[in-house]
Amino acid sequence: MAVTGDDTETAATGDMSAYQLHTPASSLPQGVGMAHLHGPQKPPEVITQKRELRLMKNREAARECRRKKKEYVKCLENRVAVLENQNKTLIEELRALKDIYRHKAE
Repeated sequence: MAVTGDDTETAATGDMSAYQLHTPASSLPQGVGMAHLHGPQKPPEVITQKRELRLMKNREAARECRRKKKEYVKCLENRVAVLENQNKTLIEELRALKDIYRHKAE
């Protein structure tokens, strides 16, 4: 919507009747048919190139994510193995100490 009028004349007299409201000439709802305001349409080749680049980057990111996850899981598996060995050693030590304690009690 646009407002028109002689600003100096209305400012001096305080007369607001000189202002007129104008509606756009288009009968389309606001925002429809306004694609030309957002810049020219990109050619399909550019859109395809951008899409391919995005897909390539996404594939590379997914590959890196899988690699990191695999490394993390391998690290966890190694930690589990170490802890299992430590647990086994502690269980054997406990069993040995119980045997010693039992023999002393007899």
